[in-house]
Amino acid sequence: MTQPAAAAPVTLLVVDDHTLFRRGLIALLGQDAGLHVVGEAGDAAEALRLVPTLQPDVILLDNHLPGVMGVDAIRGLREVSPRSRVLMLTVSEDSQDLAAALRNGAQGYLLKTIDGDLLAQAIRRAAQGEPVVSPELMGKLVAAFQSQGAPSAASPAPAPEVAEASGSAASDSGTPLSPREEEVLREIARGMSNKEIARVLDIAETTVKIHVQHILRKLGLTSRVQAAVYASDRQRAE
Repeated sequence: MTQPAAAAPVTLLVVDDHTLFRRGLIALLGQDAGLHVVGEAGDAAEALRLVPTLQPDVILLDNHLPGVMGVDAIRGLREVSPRSRVLMLTVSEDSQDLAAALRNGAQGYLLKTIDGDLLAQAIRRAAQGEPVVSPELMGKLVAAFQSQGAPSAASPAPAPEVAEASGSAASDSGTPLSPREEEVLREIARGMSNKEIARVLDIAETTVKIHVQHILRKLGLTSRVQAAVYASDRQRAE
């Protein structure tokens, strides 16, 4: 019987100016057969030279780089490789950096304190087009976009989705969430994937997907990011 072909590994470009951290990160990621680092760069300029040739699935990008800051390099990286997802991996917990990264088109924003296994999961989710943000930054995400207001219509996703989330709560149809839907929403706000939610709640992943669809419909939202921001905003208001 013919065995199904294994999925191709997610290709990565690691951009960080600290050589020891960069090499350590590459070694860590190299232990995962589903991830493949195809290049590394010490600054944004070097990354811009490499990306058109490498065309990585995900660009792991530090923020505090010499010359051009990471958040300011996102647009250029996306222009030379539209298919690549930019995932910030930084020590910066500054809400303005977080907002700027999402507004400029980053697929997600993670802190360097993240566990290795969780980082690998986040990379896979980002490669599939799913927004990922460190759970501990959700509160700052809400505050940043509430204080700045909605970005212009020309701003790339996912930032507009995030910015609209606070206003979407007002469009709630009034249909209450079921207890199970409330549990799923709480896990979404923690940054959990459908598979992780299924494991935590001991239900099927397909059931989680159905609950997520119901949550978005009832709350008048269009994405998981909006749902996460809505949940965080509601928690702050309680």
